[in-house]
Amino acid sequence: MKSSYLITKEEILKLYKPIDSKAHKGTQGHAVIIAGSYGKIGAAVLASKSCLKTGCGLVTAFVPKCGYQILQISIPEVMVATDENVNFITNIHLPITPQAIGIGPGIVQELATQKALFEFLRSNKVPLVLDADALNIIAQNLSWLELVPEDTILTPHPKELERLIGKWNSESEKFQKTIAFSEKYKVIIVMKGAPTFIINRNSVYENTTGNAALATAGSGDTLTGILTSLLAQGYEPKYASKFGVYLHGLTADLALPKTGYESFTASTIIKYLGKAFLELANVPI
Repeated sequence: MKSSYLITKEEILKLYKPIDSKAHKGTQGHAVIIAGSYGKIGAAVLASKSCLKTGCGLVTAFVPKCGYQILQISIPEVMVATDENVNFITNIHLPITPQAIGIGPGIVQELATQKALFEFLRSNKVPLVLDADALNIIAQNLSWLELVPEDTILTPHPKELERLIGKWNSESEKFQKTIAFSEKYKVIIVMKGAPTFIINRNSVYENTTGNAALATAGSGDTLTGILTSLLAQGYEPKYASKFGVYLHGLTADLALPKTGYESFTASTIIKYLGKAFLELANVPI
């Protein structure tokens, strides 16, 4: 197995760009989160809120119509655009051109949603995070990855990774196949797990934050929001991926003494994002 580089606090501090004292919402990036379907609007809520709480100036959520009131009530700071369909996404038409887009949490795999994803990928040029059902759809249509911007970030959990690269018989083979996949399609793969690894072509990075508390529903949705936020703020994908997984894991490390493993939820990740930034800056928390 190829040796990995550790993602440490020291490295993250070299990447971290503190907010400028003269910043305003227009300088902090505008992100779009495309997510949700009937019964899974929570994924859109978690991804959108984590995107905001990671420092993005403006966030627009694109959801099916059934998610409109839920988003407007649960996160008043997020703007909402809707699909013409009530229960799932069928036609992605964005009212703005953002700095970054995260797509996939909870969108399910209806045929109309698959077609909408294809049309979106064919026209989109902005930095991109692909997660969840977007990955499951693409796993059936790998040639679509030729449409995405170079260094698009993919965030598969183990089963989603298997659908993308095929089965493996050992950890070594898993990494070999993932490296080959990253090189072929020129994408960055965040291999969610314990620990989380980032595969960028033939370079492997191992995250040093996080614990078993992160193994909870919605954890990946919050990571999508974090990564999309960092991209929208101007971090290059290779840096956003490292910074994002480090922050995501750090929230669990900071929260664990207060919550324990069992009561930690994806909403806890969002709650502790501010404390994670303060810890990076060595501010007492």
